[in-house]
Amino acid sequence: MTTGTVSISDERIDGFGLFGAGSATLGTVQRWLFRSLVVALLALSIGACATPPEDPEERAAYEQTNDPLEPLNRTIFDFNIFVDEYVLRPVAKAYEYLPDLVRNSVRNFLRNLKSPVILANDIMQGEVERAGDTMGRFMFNTMVGGGLFDPASDAGIPYHEEDFGQTLAVWGVESGPYLMLPILGPSTFRDTGGIVVDRFIDPITYWGENSSRDWPEYAGAILGFTNAIDMRSRNYRQVEDLQETSLDFYATVRSLYRQQRQSVIENSDAGDQPSPVPSMSLEENGDKIEAQATLDQ
Repeated sequence: MTTGTVSISDERIDGFGLFGAGSATLGTVQRWLFRSLVVALLALSIGACATPPEDPEERAAYEQTNDPLEPLNRTIFDFNIFVDEYVLRPVAKAYEYLPDLVRNSVRNFLRNLKSPVILANDIMQGEVERAGDTMGRFMFNTMVGGGLFDPASDAGIPYHEEDFGQTLAVWGVESGPYLMLPILGPSTFRDTGGIVVDRFIDPITYWGENSSRDWPEYAGAILGFTNAIDMRSRNYRQVEDLQETSLDFYATVRSLYRQQRQSVIENSDAGDQPSPVPSMSLEENGDKIEAQATLDQ
């Protein structure tokens, strides 16, 4: 048994994915990437499924894990770690040296751009009060903060995340098996479908597709990469500590992802603070989330 403790900032663990699962939009590069991933996953998953154990106890643990593609997922996870080590981590380390004012302005700008997608999912989930908060934040931060500052939080309107994967969960759709997506990071069958829908309802998608200029077509990839750098820089030391103290880093990330997703689905937040689930507890610590994972090895 191993216990790893780590403080993770922000509301999501999209870690070990270059763009972050909820951040990208449909530019030419991303459409090509998404289609390639679908073909690769379908082809590889045929021969990459874990064999269910015959022992009853081991079979129960296997079903609880709900990771039938674990051999393939671990291979993709290793690839993502490679990308993280040689691309994301060095850039994030350099980004850490920017003044807090600059880094916070980047985060506020990216969060403000997510507002239309968050609002749409608030409405589809019937969350009238949270939809009002999202609209109020967007208007207040855009008009008063110029999109670079967050006066709404100072006024008592906190930021929250919503995506179509959460909406599907609220509608009663099961998560399905765990997936480790190339570049994008941890997901499930349900949340992967949510990524696609969120891309289609994001106004940036249509701005990029219909612009007369070339560069807006890559806006989604640029914003996604920037978001990944910002998140990675904020969690740089915590992720390193978690990786060093985990006997099975893949299993730890899988558990953290599921815990955090359950948290945001239940809206169990004063800042998206998760509720306890077996073998994992998360506690909010200032503007960070302290996560402790206990895994049977």
